[in-house]
Amino acid sequence: MEKVDTVIIGAGIIGLSCAAKLAEENTSIVVIEENASFGQETSSRNSEVIHAGLYYRPGSLKLTCCVRGKELLYQLCKKNRIPYRKTGKLIIAADRAEEAKIEDIFQNVIQCGITTLRYLSRKEISSYAPDVNARTALFSPESGIIDSHSYMQFLYQTALDRGVVFSFSTEVVRIRKESSGYTVTVKEPQGTEFAFQAEKIINCGGLHSDNIASLAGIDIERNHYKIHYCKGQYFRLGNPQKYSIARLIYPPATGVSLGIHITPDMAGGLRVGPDSYYCREIDYTVDIGQKQRFYEEIKKFLPEVTIAELIGDTAGIRPKLQAEHEDFRDFVIKEESDQGFPGFINLIGIESPGLTAALAIAEKILDMS
Repeated sequence: MEKVDTVIIGAGIIGLSCAAKLAEENTSIVVIEENASFGQETSSRNSEVIHAGLYYRPGSLKLTCCVRGKELLYQLCKKNRIPYRKTGKLIIAADRAEEAKIEDIFQNVIQCGITTLRYLSRKEISSYAPDVNARTALFSPESGIIDSHSYMQFLYQTALDRGVVFSFSTEVVRIRKESSGYTVTVKEPQGTEFAFQAEKIINCGGLHSDNIASLAGIDIERNHYKIHYCKGQYFRLGNPQKYSIARLIYPPATGVSLGIHITPDMAGGLRVGPDSYYCREIDYTVDIGQKQRFYEEIKKFLPEVTIAELIGDTAGIRPKLQAEHEDFRDFVIKEESDQGFPGFINLIGIESPGLTAALAIAEKILDMS
């Protein structure tokens, strides 16, 4: 039976980052991906924002990986000419209730040790975002945007150049713990099954990461690893040239999402969203019937917008560990020896800021493996 040192399950941004990083020291790596190419799910269906770590709990993996990942990502983009822009972000309050919310964000940022966030004067708000209506605003100079496909393409090519083997359109159907390592059985594109042995498994399955853990025999209910789907839809502004918006414009975050915000993209467009609601199935359709709600949300801070400008764009699903109405859950990044699965590393609930944090997460995995 064929043997490899490491199998990575999932070729989203986390799997790609881990593959490229681990291949610096180990070339016997296989990446299994059920889709026809890399980054077809959560990694390519998001706001493409480089986050600065403003919303996460002090000491959490989401915070530490975001802050470290942001620095690594800007360095990588600059060195390798990956399209990005350090736009900065305005977190705005359109009324008194939102002013209190952004003060809470500011206090959290202080506790997290981030020193770059600051309040803007009314004059600065008008200068930074002349079309935006805001009573108060915080400014994060370290936030930005990135061409996520170019980012993933770079990591994919780097991994290939370092000897990583990718197997697309391939589904993991069984994982069996052996005395030394694991036997992994996959279903290949033509429907046949193939088994091979791996000393280590890195579960980067994203939306399916809880199922992968369960296949190995890990009790996902007892370990609180069950993934809950949370959908976000996007619209676009049909005439972005109408507005002088070069920075990210965010309302205060809620417990579930960062709010329906306006994001410039690398092509000069303006994306609006996402909204956020829990769902049972993976479904990427955009409900055009939600246009009125999106319009009402953004008109609070973009008064010149008309409903006719909103065009349905895309949707994504976030793999959340917290169920609806539950409190904050951190990333799970854990080697499972204490569960009786040495060499099995779970990465579960890697939602936002996963795109920003990916390179830092890969560093952690290298240290674990």
